[in-house]
Amino acid sequence: MKKFILKIFILVFFVLMSCSRDGQKKIFTGIVEGTTIQLPALTGGKINELLVNEGDQVQKGQIIAQVDTLELHFQKKQLEGALEELKAQEKLATTDLSRIKKDLEYIQKKYNRFFQLLKSETIDQQTIDDLSNRVQSAESAYQAARQKFQTIAAKKKQLQAQLGLILKKIADARIVAPQDGFITNIYYEEEEAVPPLNPLVEIINLDEVWVKIYVSETMLPEIKVGQKVVVRPDGSSKKLEGKISWISPKAEFTPKTILTPETRTSLVYAVKILIPNQDKILKQGMPVEIHL
Repeated sequence: MKKFILKIFILVFFVLMSCSRDGQKKIFTGIVEGTTIQLPALTGGKINELLVNEGDQVQKGQIIAQVDTLELHFQKKQLEGALEELKAQEKLATTDLSRIKKDLEYIQKKYNRFFQLLKSETIDQQTIDDLSNRVQSAESAYQAARQKFQTIAAKKKQLQAQLGLILKKIADARIVAPQDGFITNIYYEEEEAVPPLNPLVEIINLDEVWVKIYVSETMLPEIKVGQKVVVRPDGSSKKLEGKISWISPKAEFTPKTILTPETRTSLVYAVKILIPNQDKILKQGMPVEIHL
């Protein structure tokens, strides 16, 4: 009887162990990454104000720094003055064009009237030739006036474009945060000169982070995009929920710094996991365990 009970116990034990092994989740290690932006200074120049420090939390639209715009304001005034001068020239050219057009219409009508009289021999050919020359001169003057008016209009567009560019540079000199996040790096200090398009600060958004792990091809049938996974910060018992957002369509050799349950497999597939992080529990570079 005792032997029978012992056999039953051993059989149940092995069944339970087998079920435990089959249902056991695989654990992967990954590093937390956030969306990082290197915020550039679109307008170069001396930094008059730097309003953040490393580690500061910033909101979208918050002013980060102000680059000096004194020279740009002088250029703006210069262009505005040139536009005022051009406006006066445009007004004068419009008046001249209107007057010359009326003169041309008058001499053309006179020429046509006298040309009809020539047929009845009540006027001589010399008069008609003189009027013809005056018509040609009036047409030339009209074309020149039109050309001058078009030249002024083109110059006006050029100056307006230059003014628009200066206004954009002035606006870009006020550097604002493009997203919520934390200041992780500051590359220039106040009173230093930053070249145009150089990064001024680095901002990281930790509202949603991601981790990349690598799985063997034998695991591919077990996972899919949209699948929920358990995320556990290293050294913590707290569990977070993540979601598989992407599975690489092609294999690659196992990175030397990546640990996988099946180290004998030389080819693996990258898997990206998104993790909501509104409470900012996860930080950039933090190691976590992914339970699949």
